[in-house]
Amino acid sequence: MSTKIAVTGAKGRMGLTILKCAKDDPRIEVVATVDKDESLESHLQRGVVIVDFTVHSATPAIVDLAVEKGCPMVIGTTGFSYSERNAIVAASKSVPIVLSPNMSVGVNLLFILSQVAASVLKEGFDVEIIEKHHRMKKDSPSGTAARLAELVAQAKGKQVSKLLRHGRYGDLGERTCDEIGVHSVRGGGYVGDHEVIFASQEEVIEISHHACSRDIFAKGALLAAKWVENMGPGLYDMPDVLGLQVSQPL
Repeated sequence: MSTKIAVTGAKGRMGLTILKCAKDDPRIEVVATVDKDESLESHLQRGVVIVDFTVHSATPAIVDLAVEKGCPMVIGTTGFSYSERNAIVAASKSVPIVLSPNMSVGVNLLFILSQVAASVLKEGFDVEIIEKHHRMKKDSPSGTAARLAELVAQAKGKQVSKLLRHGRYGDLGERTCDEIGVHSVRGGGYVGDHEVIFASQEEVIEISHHACSRDIFAKGALLAAKWVENMGPGLYDMPDVLGLQVSQPL
């Protein structure tokens, strides 16, 4: 039996890629494609999975509709404020939601590897995260870079908000031992590159992932849609879909 999905943000880069990949997946049936200022409600019935790649300000209203109609969700949108994320968390008590800054299998492996490295390289290693995306990406840092920073901070046993240093300019003094540098590059047609650097005085370990096609994110989102339709209410992540163990941020 096929999984029925409704794609929001259908005219965007990721929306179009999801629709392209859905055509090649016999287990997926697209029942609705909507974009800005188009009605979603009339297309929904209980059990249809909403796959959301819109903008952070639009997602809470879609989440409310999912609760009203009894629809699971897969959310790949990033850049949420605390209140927007809290709305998603509240909705997950009524419907199952997969919320992930990155649907790629490879990136979720990057999360695992970075977490392991950070738990081992606690002393004497400075951590820097570099992410590169196309010039049209609106939010920074990327949701993936933010998640990587959360995992590194957790390995240090500290709150990520107290460690972050977004870029550097001017006479800031020496780098502290605990800070996590996060740097965003925007230009050209980068699909999505992420690198985590662990640097000591004696050695450097670099863990990176380079996306060559948006298909990897779309295929991950479709995998999540097939998985989440069989789950009970709750807030899930791609590691749950993939059966991986990644700790939650403090």
